[in-house]
This record gives sequence, C-alpha cells and structure tokens, in this order.
Amino acid sequence: MATGPRDPVWRPAAGARFFCTVGRGLEPFLMREVRARLEATEVEYILGKVLFTTCSDLNMLKKLKSAERLFLLIKKQFPFNVSSVSKGKIFSEVQRLINDDPESWLNVISIWKNLLELDAKKEKLSQRDANPQKIKMGKNDTIIGKKLKIEQMQETEENRECQLEKQTEETLEQGDSLTKREKLQEDFPNDVAKAADTHNENNLTFRVSCRCSGAIAKTFTAQEIGRIVGIALMKQFGWKADLRNPNLEIFIHLSDIYSVVGIPVFRVPLASRDYIRTTGLRSTIAWAMASVAEIKAGMFVLDPMCGFGTILLEAAKEWPDVYYVGADVSASQLLGAYDNLTAAGLKDKIELLKVSVIELPLPSESVDVIISDIPFGKKFKLGKDIRSILQEMERVLHVGGTVVLLLSEAHHRHLKDCEGSSIPVNPKGSHTDELGIEKCLSPEENPGISKTVSSSLESSNQECLDKMPPFGSLVPMECYKVSLGKTDAFIYKYKKSHASGL
Repeated sequence: MATGPRDPVWRPAAGARFFCTVGRGLEPFLMREVRARLEATEVEYILGKVLFTTCSDLNMLKKLKSAERLFLLIKKQFPFNVSSVSKGKIFSEVQRLINDDPESWLNVISIWKNLLELDAKKEKLSQRDANPQKIKMGKNDTIIGKKLKIEQMQETEENRECQLEKQTEETLEQGDSLTKREKLQEDFPNDVAKAADTHNENNLTFRVSCRCSGAIAKTFTAQEIGRIVGIALMKQFGWKADLRNPNLEIFIHLSDIYSVVGIPVFRVPLASRDYIRTTGLRSTIAWAMASVAEIKAGMFVLDPMCGFGTILLEAAKEWPDVYYVGADVSASQLLGAYDNLTAAGLKDKIELLKVSVIELPLPSESVDVIISDIPFGKKFKLGKDIRSILQEMERVLHVGGTVVLLLSEAHHRHLKDCEGSSIPVNPKGSHTDELGIEKCLSPEENPGISKTVSSSLESSNQECLDKMPPFGSLVPMECYKVSLGKTDAFIYKYKKSHASGL
C-alpha cells in the first residue's frame, strides 16, 4: 500500500529480529501468520516462542492475532549448564549476556526507540487531523472560528471539572480497583512519549523481568538472575533501575532448552483484545481456529455453540464480508455475546439465535463453514452427545464445506468409540508439510534444540490425526494439540466429502 506524504515511515534497512510468546501448540499458526501478514523471513520456533525477522512497523506488528506478547530480540543462545558448574560460574555466564556484545544491545535499543518515535508521530498526526480547530480558516470564518474556540475552551474546562469530580467519586467508592490491564493501557501512551524523548542511552531507566524454568529454576530464583543482570546493565551502560515506571523493560527467560533476552514492544499483550468485553475462549485459540477454516467473502459461517461469541468476533474482524450466525441454547451466554458484538461494533455482521445445537433451524447443506468450541469440563458433560452434535453439523454443511472444532480428550475418545478402529489419513493432509517446519527448523540453523522440538510437535499432531477416524462424510484433515492452561485440547479440521447418508 502506498504511503501518503504525511505518513512518517521508518523501517530498519535489513529488518529487525523479533520473537513472540505463544500458547503451546499455536506455534505453527503464528509461523504461518508472520509470513503472510508481515512478510517475515528467518522464521523459526522454540517451544512457546516464534522468532522472525521483518521490516514491518508497529501498526502491522499490532495486528498479529495468534501471539501472546511481542519482543525485540537481543540474545538467543543455548541453555546454561547448571549441573556441572558452580553458582558463581553461572552468574559470570549470565553477566556475559551483556558484557560480551554491548553493541548488539545498543543496536536493539536504537531500533526500539525508532519504532516508538514513529508510532508517537503517527498518533500526533491522527490527533491533529481529527481536531477541527486545525483546519485552516478563510477570512470570512475568522469570527465564527474564534467564537467556536472560546466555546470549546469553556466546554473543555467544564468537562475537566466533571471528569475530576467523577474520578474523585469513583476513587472514594472503588478505591484501588483498576485492573492491571487498565493500568497498563492507561500508562502506555505516557511511556511511549517518555521513551521517544529519551535520546541519550545513559538517561534510560529500566527494570528486569526474569523467568526461570527447568533445572536452572531449581538452582536460582528469578530474583537472583534479575539482580545480576540489573547490576551488569548499570555498570555497562550507566542506566538507572526503576521498578515502578521505567522507560525500558528487559525480559529474560532461562530454560533447559534455550536462553532468550528481549524487550517487550507493547505493555498490553497482543492477546488482550480491546473489542472483547466478556471473555470466553482465549482469543488466540479462537483466531487460530478461524484461520484454518478457509473462510472467504460471501460465505455462510456458523458457530452452533457460540457462547460469548469469541470465535465469530475473531473471524468477523479478519473476514468482514461474510454472513455469520451464532447459536446457543443458553440465554446468559447469548447476552454476553451480544455485549461483545456491541463493544466490537459488529451487531450488524453477526446474527444470534437461541436454539439447540442438535435442532438447528437451517436447511440441509446450507452452511459453508462451521467453527465451534465444543464445551467440556465439570459443568458440561456431553459424553456421547458429541455424536448427535456432529450429525447435525454434518447435515447442515454442504459438500466440500469445512468444520473446525475444539475437542477435549474425552470428546476425542467418544468419537473413536463411535466409529470403531482408526483409519490413517494421508500425511500430506498434515499441517507440517504446509508450514515447512523441517526446513525452518533445520539442524544446521538450530542444532540439537530445533530438531528435538520440531520432531516432538510434528509427531504429536500427526499421531492425533492418525487416531481420528472419519465421522460419516466428515473426513479429518488437520489436527493441532493446543494448551488451554491447565488442560490440553485438540483443534480438528474436517472436510465434508460427500452428501450425508451416502
């Protein structure tokens, strides 16, 4: 897209190196997304993180949907060997993350500041364009303009007083009840401006966020590692520590698989959608499901157990020229979905119906795509009802249509019991060939680490695909095992191969 003359653009000439944290099992989705959305190169993953190089600006980086958080990469290296060396030796190795190559730190800091400065300039331009007082007035408009300006100043002063009174009342009533996310969103514009005005690296303030897992977590606390890194940064660069409101946050993750250091690009996680008021299924999982459903303009997309409508929201934001219908038997769930649609400005894009998933008021073979999170857990004991649910989905789906479901392990077992022995599916239908993971994670690029992680993820997803038999005319095409926090689930993609009952 062409850039207008008033649109400031800055991009690192050779691209900047980033990484995103991502839910377990969603690495393939994010790899595919950064290639398509950011034209990223050198895409690779280590468990729970995807690394890539791109020239994209912050506006494009904000659009990533399957990532949790975004970081500029400073260092990535092999893990520390804690079994055969002393504690003091490990501390020295940690300090070398800073001292051995200070130039790489300064280069990343420079990229970070340029990205923030560009974003701040764009924000100022958009505010200026939106302000009617910035419009150049002719001679005949001078008196009217002055009058409007005086009235606007009076209204502004009145609004300030009202806001101050309202804030005081809310503080007295609620105390310190702001959520963490709201505080971060409130502070971020000030942090951007503050960072953009900091031109001398010696004036930077920072804090260190450290995470340790595996063997190193049994030897050291995150506080110990953070303290060592903080002292090294102060000595090397003259920065000052500020735990409350720093210009810069340094993120370190030390595990048995890798050591990685980076700078968070945004305070608010990418996964925290501002258009979702009532949270249900995690937004990253919902978007991943929609991304494999092959949605195209003009299609009829149905979620027959929509809950709070998260999947449809994610789909409609990405593919707006589609007819979406969400159905649920629960009035309270539909009320939450309606609130979300209203907040997202999508009331006219998504229709909600209060109906049962096994009695859909739709003609046979009338739907192009079905996407649904099949409820599970103690509250929802569907058991063998999963069979009747899929039969109704099969009925309303046209031949060649797609079904994408989030299934629990219990659902998976019930479906296998219903259909008998497993029928292997051609491995070419697996997502691993499409993404080229073996090429991306070749042993030459990441010896030892990538080979293990790649083969583990590939074998896990291919195994669950091979174990899943067809259900009537629904043939399983892809399978992804994903983490939902305390439990795991499976994203299954089916295709309808022939008319139901044949």
